[in-house]
Amino acid sequence: MMRQGISPSKLYLPKIKDAPLTIFEYVCKKFHHIGTAVWQKRFNDGLVKDIDGRVLDLNSPYQHGMTITYYRHLCDEVVVPFEHHIIYEDQTLLVVDKPHFLTVSPAGGYVQQTLLTRLKQTTGNPHLSPAHRLDKQTAGLMIFTKTCESRRAYQSLFNDRQINKIYHAIAPMTQAHQFPLQVSLPLVRGEPFYTMAVGIGEPNTHTDIDILAVSEDGKWAKYELKPTTGKLHQLRVHLNYLGIPIAHDSFYPKVMHRAKDDFDKPLQLLAKHLSFTDPITNKPMAFESGFELDFSKV
Repeated sequence: MMRQGISPSKLYLPKIKDAPLTIFEYVCKKFHHIGTAVWQKRFNDGLVKDIDGRVLDLNSPYQHGMTITYYRHLCDEVVVPFEHHIIYEDQTLLVVDKPHFLTVSPAGGYVQQTLLTRLKQTTGNPHLSPAHRLDKQTAGLMIFTKTCESRRAYQSLFNDRQINKIYHAIAPMTQAHQFPLQVSLPLVRGEPFYTMAVGIGEPNTHTDIDILAVSEDGKWAKYELKPTTGKLHQLRVHLNYLGIPIAHDSFYPKVMHRAKDDFDKPLQLLAKHLSFTDPITNKPMAFESGFELDFSKV
């Protein structure tokens, strides 16, 4: 059962040497970064249960082989003051325009302030699941499946490269390259670990790039990006490799950490268009984001 749009997390209790006496002791040790007081409140509020829904307390004994459920919650989560927009819905599909700064799924320091939690809360559908990735910093189109049965079919569109994706980005205008052009690079995990870098060997990423418009002062261009692969941060790394990093990119070419409540200068990257053949109905589908990138924002 969902609670404020959040589905419960599941945790299997393994067989371990010197097992703790209680489940409370185990989770406090396993998730020490969360803090004992937080776990104590979860138990006291009845938010920790066994797989059959029975409420567990601070003295519930540790039993290996048991599965428990609990609800994540962050007391100091920063509110993201931007709205998403549902642009299409049918029996199996939900297509959403995601704003900048909104994380797609709960992870790390984001639980309530995520697109998935918002959608679960407003639709009441606990089975919603994203069919693909989109960076927190990137705005634009996201596809969610509405049923467990349809999930794999839509995820396969992305895994099997059966979907056409067009992004827009604002980055410096350059005379160093002749457009349109193609970029194919081998991308690997970078340093720090949440970034990507250009490695060696065979390319595992590909993007077609062209110029859509140039700012009046000639300093900036709006680029059309058509990736045929979907690696993490692919478009950001490709443009940075060309010497034209996307405007307001806080990772490339240099990592610059921002405060969680800093909503100025959004990354100028937008998932503008998606088209594909629906794997359930076999009908052609095409969607356009209602968001636009503007030279006045750089």
